[in-house]
Parts: sequence; structure tokens; C-alpha cells
Amino acid sequence: MLAITKASLIGIFRSPQAVFFSLFFPIVLIVVFGALSGGGGISFNVAFDAKSDTSNWVYRVINDNIPVLNVVKGNEEELVDRLKKGRISALINIQKTGSDTGVQYNVHFITTSAGQRDSAFLQPIIKQAVENVNNYGKSPQSKSIVLSNETVEARKYRMIDFYLPGMIGFALIGSAVFGVAFVYLTFRETLVLKRLFSTPVKRGYMVVGESIARIIFLLMTAVVLILFGRYFYHFTLANGFITFLEMLALSLLGIIVFMGFGFVISGISKNQNVVPVYANLFMFPQYFLAGTFFPITALPQGMQAVVKYLPLTALNDALRKISFEGSHLWNVGREIGVLGAWCIIAYAIAIKVFKWE
Repeated sequence: MLAITKASLIGIFRSPQAVFFSLFFPIVLIVVFGALSGGGGISFNVAFDAKSDTSNWVYRVINDNIPVLNVVKGNEEELVDRLKKGRISALINIQKTGSDTGVQYNVHFITTSAGQRDSAFLQPIIKQAVENVNNYGKSPQSKSIVLSNETVEARKYRMIDFYLPGMIGFALIGSAVFGVAFVYLTFRETLVLKRLFSTPVKRGYMVVGESIARIIFLLMTAVVLILFGRYFYHFTLANGFITFLEMLALSLLGIIVFMGFGFVISGISKNQNVVPVYANLFMFPQYFLAGTFFPITALPQGMQAVVKYLPLTALNDALRKISFEGSHLWNVGREIGVLGAWCIIAYAIAIKVFKWE
């Protein structure tokens, strides 16, 4: 088994395609996304402060008439926690001013350094929406507001903190699925497995040895990507080395799950020409729906309810919670549960469809 592991690992490193798509291609994407600065998202998660006056027209305009705002509900403690972790862009507090100057309402934004970039876009959007309503009022003075801002100290959020976990998931799912599917189909077609059957090596050792080699290679890929993002783009590791180890543990679980689907695809594929078709049917929807390149909050609410159960979504979300928010493995139980369920499903199917010849 160890001899098979060594030989397979050498073979992986001798494959330019494997090294490029697992390592250098994600690094190129990290360079591209890491070089970006500023820019607005498709939508913003906001919440209204518990003390906010919700009985006025300003609240109705903000809550109902601004499509790019996604209003999040929750108690005060939950909302403050989400704000500090960057899950919402701002807490909005609307209050009557009681002023004789014509200003009737104060719209107060509470933001953090984790959501400060979004705040710069939020305030003009809300101000414009309110002014549009003002234009239909009896007079500009009868419906006037003032916008104010307060920043609460929190961990600074960078674009790399969103993109790098997505790039790790991108690299792992592609290499695990394609690598396993192509290797075992090739082994069958070239009669390598048949030759190995004539040796004293047990069949299980053949699978385990190949799997160990791929796990080692993909974990090395994850290590390189994390360190690259950390030292070149200041990627956040909230709890330092502990966070680094927990990200590797999650990556290991993700690799095992994705390899299971690679075994399934190798079992159902008749030849090498159909492997990319089956693999891409499994992977490409997840690339664009699982929060790899943009937040899933940009998707319609009905779609969000479905895509959060995709294996790549669970991996991406868990990596982001651990790296930036400072969560631990026991805090991402839902995401680990989703990955565990897919692991059981994948290997249950793989056992049924896997072929030795």
C-alpha cells in the first residue's frame, strides 16, 4: 500500500495538468481578486435596530422600496454579533428628531470595519430612494431626513477573506473529482488493475494507497493557498495556527467527500470521453451557486434555501466562518453535517457502481 501511495504521488506531481489546475490556476485567481479594491455587491444585508421607529414612511421606503437591500431579522444580541462578523453591512436606527429646522428623521447607520466598504454604497442608495419619495411630497421640507454614521470597532474585512476560501473549495473539488474519476477509469482501460490483481496486493490497499496519495497532494495544495493568501494579501486567520489547522481539517473532510463523487463518476463512465461531462455536471453548478465567486445572498431567496445544502457551499461557508469570524469546528456543526451526509450518499453509491474491470 505504501509503495502504491509513493508511486501515485510521484505520478501526480509529474502531471502538469494536475499541478496547474490544483495549484497555479487558483493562485492566478487569487492574484486577480486580491488586486481588486472597492466595488459594490449585488445586494446588501442590513437590519433595523430594535430601538428603531418602524411606524414612519422612512422605514417603509427603506424596508419595501430598495431592491438591493436584504433586511435580516433577529434579536439585538444576534444582530450585533452578525454585524461584528461582517454578515450584515449595517444596523439602521430611524428616529424622529423633534427639530424645528425642518429635519424630521435621523437615519443612523451603525457599521463596523468588517462592513465599512458596503456602508459607503449604502448611504447614497438610501438617500437617493428617500429623495425620490420627497419629490412627490407637498414640499421638500415636509419630508426631510439626515443621515449619520457610527463605526464600531471590529476585525477588518478584506476581499481576500471572501475569495480565498472559495478558491480552496474550487481547487479541492476539481482535483478530487477529476483526479479520481480519470485515474481509476484509465487503470481499468489500460488493464493496470488487472495486472495488480496478479500480485499479492489486496484490492482495498490499491484504493486506499491511491486515495492517500491524492489526499496528501490536495492538503499540500490547501496549505500553499492559505500561506500564499496570508503572506501576500494578509488573509485573516482569526485564531492564528489553530485556525490554520481547523481549515486543513475541513479541507480533509471536503477532499474525502469530493473523492467519493469521483469514484461514482469513474464507475458509471463507459469511457474517458464522458468523464468531463459527468464531472462538470456535478461541479459547474456549484462553482457559481455555492458562494465561490460571489455571496449566495445575491441569489433569489428560494434558490438560497436549496444551494446552502450543496457540499461545496457547506465547505466554503465553514472555511469562511472559521478563518474570518473566529469560529471553531464545533461552531460549524451544520456545515459539517451537510458534508457528512453527502459523504455517506457518495460512498453508498460508489460501492454499488464501482467496477474493477
